Amino acid sequence: MTQFFGPLNITAQSLADDAGKLQAKLVAGISTLRAMDDVSFGVTPREEVWRDGKVVLYRFKGEQPPTARVPILIAYALVNRPYMVDLQSDRSLIKGLLARGEDVYIIDWGYPDRSDRFLTLEDYIERFIGGAMDYLRGAYALDAVNLLGICQGGAFSLCYASLHPDKVKNLITMVTPVDFHTPDNMLSNWNREIDVDLLVDTLGNVPADMMNVTYLMLKPWRLFAQKYVGMVDILDDKQAMEDFLRMEKWIFDSPDQAGEAFREFSKQFFQENRFVKGGAKVGNREVHLGLVEMPVLNIYAEQDHLVPPDASRAMKALIGSDDYTELSFKGGHIGIYVSSRAQKEVPQTIHDWLAKRAR
Repeated sequence: MTQFFGPLNITAQSLADDAGKLQAKLVAGISTLRAMDDVSFGVTPREEVWRDGKVVLYRFKGEQPPTARVPILIAYALVNRPYMVDLQSDRSLIKGLLARGEDVYIIDWGYPDRSDRFLTLEDYIERFIGGAMDYLRGAYALDAVNLLGICQGGAFSLCYASLHPDKVKNLITMVTPVDFHTPDNMLSNWNREIDVDLLVDTLGNVPADMMNVTYLMLKPWRLFAQKYVGMVDILDDKQAMEDFLRMEKWIFDSPDQAGEAFREFSKQFFQENRFVKGGAKVGNREVHLGLVEMPVLNIYAEQDHLVPPDASRAMKALIGSDDYTELSFKGGHIGIYVSSRAQKEVPQTIHDWLAKRAR
């Protein structure tokens, strides 16, 4: 009798065949790994144009000069490095925007250390985003420039646009949380159970490893086991392995979080949901999303486990703009930057939307 799990059609021969295939993959993997160089990222040439301490503003250089009159400033989240938007030549939001004539800048937050322990939200929003915006306004002799905020950087951008609506010509947000208390927001539910004051007072800066473990535990089977089991299938494919390791490198290349800014953001937004309930503050100034009256393009991912769609769609009812557009992207929090569909849809949507408002 060779079939011992009848409904599954597993036989001794099929197990032997699978074992043989696995062995062949592992043997091929040794050769593949030996042939691989260190994976690189950040493929688009760029130049530093402004700096404030560890925070640097870069301008990307395309193959052709930009045709857009108004530049775009990208503000990424603090928890990961911003090169996710320029990960590799065929997975780059930056290249897609440059190819369409946009003039693109990005803020690199750097790696906070103990000297940055007391940086606040006011530092990140007013000093750093504000400093970069003022640099661009001066360099281009413009009253206002375009601002593109991603994830937490989108929340920062909403705050900045509320406080300085005259300086933001058009606002674009990607996978940006606004309502932090939607029922399916697991990260927010966890955060609300944390004594953030005790955490920051004890640790100072919040370690990157702690943040990484938290995010991985949101999908433990998928992110701890399944993807590494699946890696066996590509061990004999050098290009696929390079893509896999490049993504892994980005995931674990996480800066520590400046303690005071982490405290303020966690308490005001994750715990107290102040975009929705009101009372969000940057320094001594209160943030009113009703003052966000410039055109807004809000891009969210339908399968996003970090920023559920409802968390982002809440923006529409809270801002004051009568020119609000949504793009619903079929994918997850990371797929919105790196999937093949994203390369076609996202840069073109941003470019077309801006072109209609170029005046």
